[in-house]
Amino acid sequence: MFWETLWPLILGFGLSGAVQAFVPRDAMQRSMGDRRLGSIARATGFGMVSSSCSYAATAMAKSLFRKGADFTTAMVFMFASTNLVLELGIVLAVLLGWQFAAAEFVGGPIMIGLLVLAGGFVFDRRLVDGARRRLQEDAGGAAAPMEAAERVHWTTRARTLAGWSDAASYAIADLTMLRRELVLGYVIAGVLAEAVPMHAWNDLFLPGHGAVTVVENVLLGPVIAFVSFVCSVGNVPMAAALWHGGISFGGVVAFVFADLITLPLFLIYRKFYGRALAWRLLLTFWAVMATAGALVEGLFWALGVLPTSRHGDVVDHAGISFNYTSVLNVLFLLAFAGLWWLHHNRARFGGGAGYAIDPVCGMQVEMAHAPASTRVGDSTVWFCSDRCRERFDGSPARHTPAGSA
Repeated sequence: MFWETLWPLILGFGLSGAVQAFVPRDAMQRSMGDRRLGSIARATGFGMVSSSCSYAATAMAKSLFRKGADFTTAMVFMFASTNLVLELGIVLAVLLGWQFAAAEFVGGPIMIGLLVLAGGFVFDRRLVDGARRRLQEDAGGAAAPMEAAERVHWTTRARTLAGWSDAASYAIADLTMLRRELVLGYVIAGVLAEAVPMHAWNDLFLPGHGAVTVVENVLLGPVIAFVSFVCSVGNVPMAAALWHGGISFGGVVAFVFADLITLPLFLIYRKFYGRALAWRLLLTFWAVMATAGALVEGLFWALGVLPTSRHGDVVDHAGISFNYTSVLNVLFLLAFAGLWWLHHNRARFGGGAGYAIDPVCGMQVEMAHAPASTRVGDSTVWFCSDRCRERFDGSPARHTPAGSA
């Protein structure tokens, strides 16, 4: 499965890095202050061009909310950042088929619409206001001044090696950030596909019971995501193993969408927003993801494009042969080598201004928008999330890393 999806992973992370480096971010905090259609659309667009890492998306949504964004609109940004990104669609298409990639971009807006409708009823204003006050009181570290690189128009930066070296650093940093999820996803998927007998899947997913199967599967998919701890692009191999095992199309869609309700993320929500609001988030996300999965399955069934064959999927293949996938993998490995070279030589090209590398997870962050920071001696260290800052502060051997300010 890893060999089949190697070139899509490189392509997806490369495109994501370019978008993150060249798409302006300073308008985010000024354009999400309410729940109107325009704000929702902007939150969706900003999310689609952001990092696909679930932890980074959660931290960014928290930062936007703390600085004045509407709570539901910030959650929309988080949904779009993890479920409407290009790299996820590419890997879905290669590993499962075009219907699953299409389901991402059809189901994502459905899920966002359901979240907006539910948010006005579920997210109590008193709880939301209390969470914002708590975040504002707990905010640590001053915002970094705007660097010269941030004032340069993106079209100008796109014509420089400095700009492309920053884009390469985003791609490498995102891959570093998600390495654990990717490894876990492929390993668990391989074990599930080979070690779990088919009758066990059939007992779990209740195939052949029509609407009952659809409802049971879309409710079960997010539960599996919750306990699996695998999020972002890393859950696509697991989705392939579940599809191979007999889960319905809507169940796969709900499972892929549920990368925002894994147990570690729920614990983060509880710390950010308080216990009561965190539970409302978890249950609302679960309901929205399951409903979106069922609606997508019904829509694809009505259009006659619902995938039915589970034979010939990549999980059935036990070997690696020389074919077009091998050629693409070789070409994209050369492209990845180019990204790696740009990343490690960006200082030579004048890149890196305004950026820092999170010393815990390796992710690249803009210092002006970093969700967390801490002081080490006379220097400031920047992080992609409070979770990374806490791990750094608790480390017995703290040090000031390269890339700190």
